[in-house]
Amino acid sequence: MDNLPLLTIGVTLLAGLFAVLGVHTYSSGKAQRQILFERMSQTGQVTIGGRNRRFRGIDRRLRRTALGKRIERKISATGLDLTPGEYAVYVVASLLGLYFVVGSVFAPFFGLLAALIGLWGGNAFLTYQRNRRTEAFINQLPELTRVLANATQAGLALRTAIAMAVEELDDPAHEELRRVADRLAVGHSLDDALNELVERLPSRELTVLVSTLILSNRAGGTIVSSLRNLTETLEERKETRREVTTLLSQVKVTAVAVPILGMGFLLLINGMRAGALDDMTAATPGRIAVVIAAGLYGLGFFLINRLTRVRI
Repeated sequence: MDNLPLLTIGVTLLAGLFAVLGVHTYSSGKAQRQILFERMSQTGQVTIGGRNRRFRGIDRRLRRTALGKRIERKISATGLDLTPGEYAVYVVASLLGLYFVVGSVFAPFFGLLAALIGLWGGNAFLTYQRNRRTEAFINQLPELTRVLANATQAGLALRTAIAMAVEELDDPAHEELRRVADRLAVGHSLDDALNELVERLPSRELTVLVSTLILSNRAGGTIVSSLRNLTETLEERKETRREVTTLLSQVKVTAVAVPILGMGFLLLINGMRAGALDDMTAATPGRIAVVIAAGLYGLGFFLINRLTRVRI
């Protein structure tokens, strides 16, 4: 007991020493990290001003699974600034929100159906974003072929022409061609880099363009005249696609309006007698009828979209 003050002082000094060492290690590590970040920023490996990623732990675990890799491939084709972890968390949060909102407005059983439909909608959202990006890229193909034709006519190599197109075009062509140029810069062949582009943005027009570029690069043919003819063809296809989209817009709106009318009828029934939907879904025949009705609405939506899909 007589040595207790000395022991307390010794423990305090030792704790202070460890605290000083910890602060020194933290500050030196932070300085080294900043130096490394600045060095990588100068080489283009890190973008300054990029947003902080959320849910990094979930993202790391998800990327190790087959599902996470599939989600990452889909997101990379959409151009969205999302990680697989962020996408998964947002989808789960949306499903929970759908369940509680729809369940409170209609009935708990409808909330479960809404969550299942929302799970399909999460995948459909990525597909829609990829198709939208593909359509935007297809609309830029005439301008892309024109730039490539002018560059090759001036005597530039095809790799240099692609790098020039990166500077001339806007997104999404700018971003996609930048990836192709990056692949070529690190030693990938032209065939592999362009085939990766086709895999990310599958379309008949892009397949024709890539095939033309690859064959001309291998055989050394008249690539300028081929690109000129392809530019005129793509311009005509672009106008035709625009006319077809305008003609079918009313039918596509109908495909969305029919399920909305069905939900309106349910609200009308529930408004006429409070608790009618709860009573209906409380019995097994009522649940079966609701599932069949939802399936028929989904089938109608699918068939209308399938019938209005015109390949040009």
